[in-house]
Amino acid sequence: MSDQDRVRFVGGTGSPYTQKMAALMRYRRIPYAVTWGQPAEVCAALGVEEPRPTLMPTFFFEEDGETRAVCDSTPIIRRLDEAYAGRSVVPEDPALAFIDYLIEDFADEWCTKYMFHYRWHPQVDADNAATLLPLGLDVCLSAEQWSTLKKYIGERQISRLYVVGSNETTAPVIDASYRRFLQALEAHLANQKFMLGNRPGSGDFGLFGQLTQLVGFEPTSRAITHEVSPRTVAWVDQIYDQSGAEPAADDWLGIEDQPASLRGLLAEIGRVYAPAQLANAAAVQAGEENWECQIDGATWTQPTFPYQAKCLRWTNERYQALSEADRARVDGLIRGTGVEAMLRATD
Repeated sequence: MSDQDRVRFVGGTGSPYTQKMAALMRYRRIPYAVTWGQPAEVCAALGVEEPRPTLMPTFFFEEDGETRAVCDSTPIIRRLDEAYAGRSVVPEDPALAFIDYLIEDFADEWCTKYMFHYRWHPQVDADNAATLLPLGLDVCLSAEQWSTLKKYIGERQISRLYVVGSNETTAPVIDASYRRFLQALEAHLANQKFMLGNRPGSGDFGLFGQLTQLVGFEPTSRAITHEVSPRTVAWVDQIYDQSGAEPAADDWLGIEDQPASLRGLLAEIGRVYAPAQLANAAAVQAGEENWECQIDGATWTQPTFPYQAKCLRWTNERYQALSEADRARVDGLIRGTGVEAMLRATD
């Protein structure tokens, strides 16, 4: 097999989205080549225009005889699903595919708040991250380079905690949400191997990506996870490489057959993610730079993210695209979880 037959991407070991996609590629048995490094540097070396924004991971695809760099794991997953047959991570049942998409969106946009908070808010975690992240890009750094990068990365990222809403007021909210999330996973994994049955969907890989850091990198969240959900710790180890799994179509469980434990995860989405998404979308529509709302009894304030407003719109578009019968099936599953508030939103 030549290098041209491999899907190439660049990212970092400390990037949850890079870990998400690498695990997905292994499961799907798609030949790939990953470069551990900075996307901007790799783009420059290849003479490829950087995507805007340039994020980890950055994938390189051939289009019309030219190499194009692209980011955003969710559409890349759907692109790969169309390009490579078999072992799909998108359920064929449209209603189930919507729930899978919802879980992936929650993982990418809310669970990353857990990750960023635990990485940079507790001092022990911040020191750990600032020490190790530079080495994740280049293990051969000189002592001087290492010290300089540790200081730069630590100061920059700690100063950006406000971007995800992490502060002294919201820290207990984030911690309580993470513990409930783990409790939901502990209950759910006692019933089935993956979120929607006995084969992984894109939502599983989204959760896995964030959990690689929360379980394997950040000291505080690692200790919490071992305490609250040993099944999650084991699950992260297992989903890392599912290339040996032999999934069957009936490994997806229909919405009507899902255990009640799935609603525990959906309830956390409705409890914290839904109000955040609605407040952010309203701020985008009003042209406001920041938004504020009540989440789990605390005042949550953070900068407005136009991209997350797009996420809400895309979720609603997928919901509205369902047939009336499939929307009714989705409604039956999410009723009373708080998720339904997101699906009444319009942009």
